[in-house]
Amino acid sequence: MMKTPCRAACKNEGGICSGCKRTTREIAEWREMTDSQRDAIMSELEGTSMTHSCAKCGQPVHCDISAGKDTCWCFSVDRREPLKDASTCLCRKCLMEQPFA
Repeated sequence: MMKTPCRAACKNEGGICSGCKRTTREIAEWREMTDSQRDAIMSELEGTSMTHSCAKCGQPVHCDISAGKDTCWCFSVDRREPLKDASTCLCRKCLMEQPFA
């Protein structure tokens, strides 16, 4: 059986699922991912793989750019307004709650 963070409480909030907090891209590509790719995303969602703390709530955040990649998961969601005094990324929950730009 394939691991999944799905909670069957799906609602698209501008590219992020309100139930599991995966991006619509991650959801669409989930079946084609390897077990290690799925495990990596689940670690990011659980906060066990983090690059910093959320600028808004202090919860663990994984930023692909900070982790050395060329792009980040957040590039695939609808643009949100940035926080005025934040120099780091928001967690998926806080990003989902940010007004659209």
